[in-house]
Amino acid sequence: MQPGKRLLDKVAIISGGASGIGAETGRVFALHGAAVVLCDVQDDLGHAVAKEITDAGGVAEYHTLDVCNEAQWIALVAATEQKYGKVNVLGNIAGISGRPAGMTVQTGNIAGMELAEQSLESWNRIMAVNATGVFLGTKSVIPAMQRAGGGSIINISSICGIIGSFANAAYHASKGAVRIFSKSAAVQYAKDQIRVNSVHPGFVDTPMARPGLLGNESGKARMEATPLGRFGKPIDIAMGCLYLASDESAWVTGSELVIDGGLVAK
Repeated sequence: MQPGKRLLDKVAIISGGASGIGAETGRVFALHGAAVVLCDVQDDLGHAVAKEITDAGGVAEYHTLDVCNEAQWIALVAATEQKYGKVNVLGNIAGISGRPAGMTVQTGNIAGMELAEQSLESWNRIMAVNATGVFLGTKSVIPAMQRAGGGSIINISSICGIIGSFANAAYHASKGAVRIFSKSAAVQYAKDQIRVNSVHPGFVDTPMARPGLLGNESGKARMEATPLGRFGKPIDIAMGCLYLASDESAWVTGSELVIDGGLVAK
């Protein structure tokens, strides 16, 4: 592989593309030559990210997408394939933490609620966005990738999909589901040269995670648990996604890419 742009002539769909890891992955993919279709429910932010990319000379557009809505996924993939002729990459990056709406600083160590206090409604919502959304995105894009002769599906899980903790069992369950789902999909569609891998970020400073990282005891404990001594940045995860989207990872499927500053190694 020659140095330079690593995603030339590729078309990528990225859910959760309006902020955080999704937005940064969109920027990186576009910088490396991909046409990027950003999707989210944060419309103002999503349009702003797409404009930022196009103003810099890249190819990007934004679409509203509820990842729990199968009809919206089907329509999005069809529109992308019709416009660009193919779909090569899917980044399933949309997710929610389970913290109460409007929380700016987390008090205590538990991001959501203790298991005995977890409502069925909140459990179902976390599972719907974080796990069912990944299933629907993957399911919807497979026929287009088969027509394209293959592709790369990148599913954002978490270190919480590998290890347990005292906090937020629903989030852990959803991210564990993404991890194993990715392996099963990888095995099923290897015959079509569709690669499916999961990415497992540690504690990354994003709008979703920030209430649990900054200005509280939870953040202090998480920093102390991270051997490299800093929280991750969205670009740290986006660069891992770039590798999995590129042809450099042509023999990588069903794998877990842990990007966590060394936390899981302890």
